[in-house]
Amino acid sequence: QCRAHCTCSLWYCIRRAPTINPGLTALGERFPEREPRAFKMVTAAPDRFDFPCEEEKVLALWKELDAFQTSLRQSKDRPKYTFYDGPPFATGLPHYGHILAGTIKDVVTRYAHQSGFHVDRRFGWDCHGLPVEYEIDKKLGLKGPQDVKKMGVAAYNAECRNIVTRYSREWEEIVTRMGRWIDFKNDYKTLYPWFMESIWWVFKQFYDSGMVYRGYKVMPYSTACNTPLSNFETSQNYKEVQDPAIIVNFPLDEDPSTSVIAWTTTPWTLPSNLALCVHPTFTYVKVKDNTANKVYIMLEERLEALFKQPEEYAILESFKGATLVGKKYQPLFDYFAHLKSGVPEQGAFRVVSDTYVTSESGTGVVHQAPGFGEDDFRVCLKFGVLKKGEGVVCPVDATGKFTDEVVDFKGEYVKDADKGIIRKLRETGRLVHHSTMTHSYPFCWRSETPLIYKAVPSWFIRVESIVQQLLENNQKCYWVPEFVKEKRFANWLRDARDWAISRNRYWGTPIPLWVSEDFTEVVCVGSIEELYQLSGVRVDDLHRENVDDITIPSTRGNGVLRRVTEVFDCWFESGSMPYAQSHYPFENKRAFEAAFPADFIAEGIDQTRGWFYTLLVVSTALFNKPPYKNLIVNGLVLASDGHKMSKRLKNYPDPMEVVDKFGADALRLYLVNSPVVRAETLRFQERGVKDVVKDVFLPWFNAYRFLIQNVQRLHREEGLVFKCQEDFAPSNIMDRWILSFTQSLMAFMKEEMAKYRLYTVVPRLVRFIEQLTNWYVRFNRKRIKGELGQSDCLQSLQSLCSVVYAMTQMMAPFTPFFTEHMFQNLRHLLPWQLSSENASIHYVMMPKIRTDLIDKEIERAVAYMQSVIELGRYIRDQRVIPTKFPLPEVVIIHRDPTCHEDLRRLKSYVLEELNVREMTLAVEDSRYGVQLQGEPDNERLGKRLKADFKRVAPAVKALSSEQLAQFQQSGEITVEGHLLTTEDIRITYTVDPSLSSQYSAHAEGELLVLMDVTPSQEMVDEGIAREVINKIQKLRKKAGLQPKDPVEVLYEVKGTEGGEPDGVGVASLSRIIQEHLEYIQSTTKGPVCPLTSASDLSHVIVEDEQKMKGLAGTALLLWIVPKAGPATGAPSCPFLNLELVPGSRLAQNGFQATVLLENPEGENPLDYQQLQLEVATLLKMYVRYQLSLYEERDGRLQLVPSTAELLTFAGKTLYISEAELDEGRCKVKLPLPNGYPHCHFKDVALDDGRRATVLLENPVGCVRVEEDIAEEFAGKLFC
Repeated sequence: QCRAHCTCSLWYCIRRAPTINPGLTALGERFPEREPRAFKMVTAAPDRFDFPCEEEKVLALWKELDAFQTSLRQSKDRPKYTFYDGPPFATGLPHYGHILAGTIKDVVTRYAHQSGFHVDRRFGWDCHGLPVEYEIDKKLGLKGPQDVKKMGVAAYNAECRNIVTRYSREWEEIVTRMGRWIDFKNDYKTLYPWFMESIWWVFKQFYDSGMVYRGYKVMPYSTACNTPLSNFETSQNYKEVQDPAIIVNFPLDEDPSTSVIAWTTTPWTLPSNLALCVHPTFTYVKVKDNTANKVYIMLEERLEALFKQPEEYAILESFKGATLVGKKYQPLFDYFAHLKSGVPEQGAFRVVSDTYVTSESGTGVVHQAPGFGEDDFRVCLKFGVLKKGEGVVCPVDATGKFTDEVVDFKGEYVKDADKGIIRKLRETGRLVHHSTMTHSYPFCWRSETPLIYKAVPSWFIRVESIVQQLLENNQKCYWVPEFVKEKRFANWLRDARDWAISRNRYWGTPIPLWVSEDFTEVVCVGSIEELYQLSGVRVDDLHRENVDDITIPSTRGNGVLRRVTEVFDCWFESGSMPYAQSHYPFENKRAFEAAFPADFIAEGIDQTRGWFYTLLVVSTALFNKPPYKNLIVNGLVLASDGHKMSKRLKNYPDPMEVVDKFGADALRLYLVNSPVVRAETLRFQERGVKDVVKDVFLPWFNAYRFLIQNVQRLHREEGLVFKCQEDFAPSNIMDRWILSFTQSLMAFMKEEMAKYRLYTVVPRLVRFIEQLTNWYVRFNRKRIKGELGQSDCLQSLQSLCSVVYAMTQMMAPFTPFFTEHMFQNLRHLLPWQLSSENASIHYVMMPKIRTDLIDKEIERAVAYMQSVIELGRYIRDQRVIPTKFPLPEVVIIHRDPTCHEDLRRLKSYVLEELNVREMTLAVEDSRYGVQLQGEPDNERLGKRLKADFKRVAPAVKALSSEQLAQFQQSGEITVEGHLLTTEDIRITYTVDPSLSSQYSAHAEGELLVLMDVTPSQEMVDEGIAREVINKIQKLRKKAGLQPKDPVEVLYEVKGTEGGEPDGVGVASLSRIIQEHLEYIQSTTKGPVCPLTSASDLSHVIVEDEQKMKGLAGTALLLWIVPKAGPATGAPSCPFLNLELVPGSRLAQNGFQATVLLENPEGENPLDYQQLQLEVATLLKMYVRYQLSLYEERDGRLQLVPSTAELLTFAGKTLYISEAELDEGRCKVKLPLPNGYPHCHFKDVALDDGRRATVLLENPVGCVRVEEDIAEEFAGKLFC
């Protein structure tokens, strides 16, 4: 039996059929026309917007549309825009640096797509190298090459393969959640055989051109990873460390009582000492240590390194460093004493010279351990201490431990051996001085362990020979910001060293060199097919376990050639990714060459010595052209304390927690609207993301919601269906301004995005939202709401809709979720965007600039107006005069008559916004006696000038108006010998003392504003009336009331303790309210009545008592109660109201509904299960779902049991939740119920005398049943 407890939900069933099916229940058919078709065009915007929740809905929409792939299909015939994505390692989760770079890439590629290009975006993975191997070594407890050898390369690489994509699912989820569109299915991984084959081809091009050689070099070496590192890898991770700093003596053979003394911070290198190096032209001294009675030789400039006072030493002799060359000395240890020669100028343990020695630290004598120092190796080779082709003293194994040669410390890790070595030197009398020092030292970027420098054999690419070509190709690239290109990167290129590309590791692309035992025969293989032709073995995977055992017959009688054991540095792979990702040249040759170089790449500033560098080296060597045309460099994201983000220290919030709180759009906009896009550092602040929501997204959303509200109001109240016009051209000056401003912004954005300057575009876009909300919408609310007539309303709605839509298009690359959300609703107002080809905002092209709408004169005029208003607001703030209180006059002084003319056109806006009666324009300020006064910035100047500040501060204050006026023009002035700028001096304005009580002044540039701050009593009264309005509106907002809600305001004025005698304040406030009653009621849109004995306070919605500004000791008591009328009062049938629990996501915020507990009166009582069905109906839930219902008692929500007698809740409000609430959510502050139904209703007398109730809407705002046919409806329903 149909009870129609929420009768309005069945209305269209009645409309469509002459009789109702008596078996239809509240969960009956969902009719597609349940709401009028006009309301289908746009959906009401909620009062509160849950950004993360709505973003999840947008993700679901994109998935349903297959949006990214659809956009690629749509654009396949457009010109191609090439983008390379630098491959990250998948052995860890994305951090803010990844999110930042990913956002920049997404913004630029989305913009390129929406500018008419086809943009392939493939995700890449760096799968080889130290990051993966280090994880496996830790997991399996492997300490060095011997452990891997026992395990076997095949088993080791299998372990590596298992973890390379350990976090790939999380990466895809996080990248997708951040709104980035990139292809994960068509990705590239550096472990793919076809990728590795292209790496072989690239290397063969280097080899065939003579750019590859094998050398023995001292290189940065990771003892944790057992491999050398390249110079640019080393430069990535320097840390401040404390090391021992010792001075050691080396007695001369010719005079053992005299010792050369050397200083070092690496005692562990001393067992390998083979020489001492001095600067040939510096002055050295033989000096006597008066305390120790010893004689030393050291640099004269560095005597302070050993002696604190002059009396501690006596200089015996001075001479140039070259004098010492060739002198022999006694070794510190005897491990390599056999290398000493009795022949002059030969062998080890002698003094040599080189200009790399400095006078900045130490003793001016550098001990030489050629196995552990690059300069040491070079100098010892130059002086014959070492011979080319012979071995080098390097008694440290692959794990950083001393070998058997160093008998006293064998098996000890070198850094751990420092203490023992120092102790041994002290025991043998060779230690002169011992201290510690803090200095910057390189660490392994993967293992975070200290690096050492160690001589190792490696394969090199000759980079030094192509430095000039690298610099020339760099000049062909466009960098943002440019200073990174011209300084940091160019300087790195100028000093480029040959690149060590080999790694003594296992999991990587094997170097395709097959060699004879003596390396006299070398074959370089460039493809799988070539390997098959040379060896007869065909493989489909190129990892070490598959190619290490393959041999190639020698063509020179050297037996068989075997592959060298090394693999490529993973940076060589990432630098070759443009070719390898396309399997070039084996496939896609024509397509690759047509799209090379890339139009765009982006990464962090640390990649200037990483990916950017390797890309350029490889591209220059292969094709002598740059690999990219445009490049954006971002800075580093640090923790809020300025330190590096650390998982161990937990000094930063988890990115996904931030997204869950504020949304991905907010995080994206926070990052790209920060100094980090100018290659500067950013101290990440979570509150900064929150501020983006508060200051950008909420005002933007409010402007959008205001548009939607008034489109719906126009249809509801005036029967007009609003549609936006593409070629709209308004006549109203504010409409023309906002449209001109929008088109100018489009032109600016197009110009700046072509230059990849996100750091200029994003701030302008963000500021535009402030122009839209705080200026256009604020100034035109009455027009948009139809209060000034239908024609004006339609024109302003057209303007607002055009601007909101244009803003949605422009912001789409930056905030893809929020713009998509708005577009899905806005497109119903845009007839040209309703096709499936435009199902997403991200399919829509960037708007074409309408130059006919650009009016620079209007933009200038409004800019003048804004400056005047902001100066006027400043004056009010300074004098503590709220805008609610009218003032007599604003005086605007400017020498340019154009300014006057512009302000006359906008006079009404100036008067209204500043709430002044008159606006006076003047050319000169002499009539008002305006004087400039200089105020020094005490904190800034105090820090800079120190003691001189005491002289400068009063001198600044004494500057004349003429001097300060000239300072305003030039921007600088010299005071007491110090050059000061506008950042150092703040200028204030004063007026003639005779007028100072009447006028206050403030200026900006050439624009000076004075305000008469002496209101008349009439103006004071009007200000108090506005204060009353403000308090009423705040109280309505507190109660959650909408403008159309039928309520009235009751008020009472009373005195408070300390009030004016004889109740003057009470009488004044009562009089003011009565005199301004019409104005108060028209503004608050409802009756405002004094409280009387007849007033009904039994159903108060909200009440408050507030003190009144300007009327000391006077309070205003306010009550908001339901207004008597057809939609209020109690219906014949008992009812209860329904709302959502705060924070529920079952429906949009503001959901209100009513359910009748009986209908007709006394019949069809509703039970708990039937109530559940009615609630599901009202929430448009298509499946049965058990909801939780709560009632409010004493500020807490209490669950309504399923056994409850529902009639006991008659007249109350129940709150709906999708699940039972935890303890925290049960504590709530809810508006007081008024005892009346939320929905409009009409009681109907049936023919048989029974009384029924028809709900004319349900939920609130749903299309209403016309009152004049309510009886017909009830008759059909209860027949």
